[in-house]
Amino acid sequence: MTLRAYAKINLSLDVIGKREDGYHLLEMVMQEIGIFDLVTITKRKDGRIQITSSVSYIPVNEENIAYKACQLMKEKFNLEGGYDIHIEKRIPVAAGLAGGSSNAAAVLKGIRSLEDLEVSDEELMELSLAIGSDIPFCIQGGTALAQGIGEKLTPIEVKNDYWVLLVKPSLSVSTIHVYKTLKWDTVVNHPSTEELIKTLREDNVYKLSEHMGNVLETVTAVEHREIDQIKSQMMNYGAIIAQMSGSGPSVFGLFRRTDQAKKALKNMQRFYTEAYLVRPVARR
Repeated sequence: MTLRAYAKINLSLDVIGKREDGYHLLEMVMQEIGIFDLVTITKRKDGRIQITSSVSYIPVNEENIAYKACQLMKEKFNLEGGYDIHIEKRIPVAAGLAGGSSNAAAVLKGIRSLEDLEVSDEELMELSLAIGSDIPFCIQGGTALAQGIGEKLTPIEVKNDYWVLLVKPSLSVSTIHVYKTLKWDTVVNHPSTEELIKTLREDNVYKLSEHMGNVLETVTAVEHREIDQIKSQMMNYGAIIAQMSGSGPSVFGLFRRTDQAKKALKNMQRFYTEAYLVRPVARR
């Protein structure tokens, strides 16, 4: 069985508080986009979990979140068999695009199907929180408001008539470091989540820039000036808005016109090997 594991971007990312356990309270509008890994799952009889990948730079042992997802399903539903899981990577790694989380979501859904388990998406989403807060969204997909630590999801019905130009620079960013460094209570400019959702529903792409934002840029973009350089390049090539996704370092620009988007892609590919032009993905 082969499943598509789609990437996500954050149309907005706001931090509105901090829990006693150290986790930040978030308010985000998340959007699935049309770049995806392929996750192939097959049964094996010896009970082992075997991960393989098309690239050499991701772990293929119990550190891989797809492995953790598989182990979680085996323990929760007393599954005695094993699984071969092959991940064909297309989503940039460690990029703020939830590539690992989407792989885990695909494993959870794939094993549910292979084993004919009567488990709802909602039950899978709750189960998945044990291994990652982005996984519930990757199970649900589409466009959603995410709150709490990312686990409280409200689907948003939108048209999504725009292009996403995505660039992953050759930077290494630690999500843990970004959140530890963030001074969330002194951030001046916050996204307007409620207005953003309203604008998305109205399909008013040209007004999105008024309400979008990512407060984590106050850390990552300060430490890595290339983030702002990429944003400026995209704006110069006609983007409606350019913004960092997640904790970075990926940057995306939104375009309404196809000709502008394709021309911008060609220009960005002159400077970056990991540049992609994709569409938003609707909930399936």
